[in-house]
Amino acid sequence: MHAVILAGGKGVRLRPYTTALPKPLVPIGDQHAILEIVMRQLAGAGFTSCTLAIGHLGHIIRAYVGDGSQWGLDVDYTTEESPLGTMGPLLTMTDRLPERFLVMNGDVLTDLDFGDVLRDHTVSGAPLTIATYPRRVSIDFGVLTTEAGRVVGFAEKPSMDYRVSMGVYGVSRTALDRYTPGLPLGFDELVLDLLADGTPPNAYEFDGYWLDIGRPDDYDRANAEFAIRRDLLIKGA
Repeated sequence: MHAVILAGGKGVRLRPYTTALPKPLVPIGDQHAILEIVMRQLAGAGFTSCTLAIGHLGHIIRAYVGDGSQWGLDVDYTTEESPLGTMGPLLTMTDRLPERFLVMNGDVLTDLDFGDVLRDHTVSGAPLTIATYPRRVSIDFGVLTTEAGRVVGFAEKPSMDYRVSMGVYGVSRTALDRYTPGLPLGFDELVLDLLADGTPPNAYEFDGYWLDIGRPDDYDRANAEFAIRRDLLIKGA
């Protein structure tokens, strides 16, 4: 099994932590970087190879990861010279990717079974599988429904339940065939095109531990929780 890790972003929302380090290498706990945890998890889930899509401070990631042999992975790299969006980097490497592969952000902290996501994607036959997570948003105001200048409905501080993308995907190469290498391609554009074509993505629903380390308070939470979740996230380490 093969994985692509998207690790080329500047991590602007996580500054000042990412001033000198790329976001996937910010430390979690006393000993581990986020990317190290991900690499250990991929190897433990049965992955044998990985491509790192790097850009901002990519030389530091390359020096840290090397060839991946320390985790039992065969790692290669692709460099993003200019921003290509979430899915754009994949278009530059399709000739060296298997028919089905995993794609994930390099800053995701989760106990999701990455191997099971890819297996589920393969069985589904869908062009894209999106790992999803439940979220609830509480509205702090009374919400009105209006028609023709009249209030026809009211809800006092309602809550909304929905599922969000975890930043982990199963991808088939055929889903990328229509797009031009070197041009930006966002996750949103890919999903909307698949829906318009009548080939909707498969949803892999997950309810375990997931934290997208995008902001300083998310990073602080990850460090605060790591001691009690270490064995869950790094099994056998």
